[in-house]
Amino acid sequence: MTINLKTAEDIEGMRVACRLASEVLDYITPFVKPGVTTEALDKLCHDYMVDVQQCIPAPLNYAPGGYKPYPKSICTSINQQVCHGIPSSDKVLKKGDIVNLDITTIKDGWHGDTSRMFVVGEGSIAAKRLCHITYEAMWHGIVQVKPGARLGDIGHAIQKFAEGHGFSVVREFCGHGIGRGFHEDPQVLHYGRPGTGEELVPGMVFTIEPMINAGKRDIKELGDGWTIVTKDRSLSAQWEHTVVVTPTGYEVLTLSAGSPPVPAFVTATAC
Repeated sequence: MTINLKTAEDIEGMRVACRLASEVLDYITPFVKPGVTTEALDKLCHDYMVDVQQCIPAPLNYAPGGYKPYPKSICTSINQQVCHGIPSSDKVLKKGDIVNLDITTIKDGWHGDTSRMFVVGEGSIAAKRLCHITYEAMWHGIVQVKPGARLGDIGHAIQKFAEGHGFSVVREFCGHGIGRGFHEDPQVLHYGRPGTGEELVPGMVFTIEPMINAGKRDIKELGDGWTIVTKDRSLSAQWEHTVVVTPTGYEVLTLSAGSPPVPAFVTATAC
């Protein structure tokens, strides 16, 4: 494992890329409503990144080993889709859907990676609860980040919180180091045992992005080679932030004016 620690100058570059990624989500929020296609959302985001922000949509034509190139600029995962849903003119959002929009920008060679859940129209109580608990689970992981902590502390906090509310944690996908590369070491599991895994040191930058299912944790890949869904067709939710380990704790890099409020327990922890 080779973890690329970031210098203060590197982190400044990451701050810009990460803020831009979050601002794409701010921009697209009013367009996420019944009747819109996920392809239309993809085009809006693509044009905003390229024409307004002058950055590069990292997913477009991204082809890690064993995968064919990803054909779009964002990921749009609806309802039982866990991650990597491909935008399409056939996918029309309808009232009550939940959808994850996953944005990764490249600015001056640095990657910024973040995602949010959206409830389309008026969602069910169960759907809104899943989105809320998944958001809080992510933050339960984030507040574990500080020098001397271990990656297992993050995963354990997320797993304990999510499973404590009757949900399950997807095991096959995880957070990851990020910087000049889209996916770098280390892998950041969203389950695990405290006190295990790599020790956190200042300058590490990685994503925390739990995928939480309303039903069982089992998943399968669709025939497009990208889209992952729950095997039992239960709803799935995901939130994602990019964080840096600082000398005293953590900084969330993917925050912007339109980011959802930080949970109250986080503010209390930070005081």
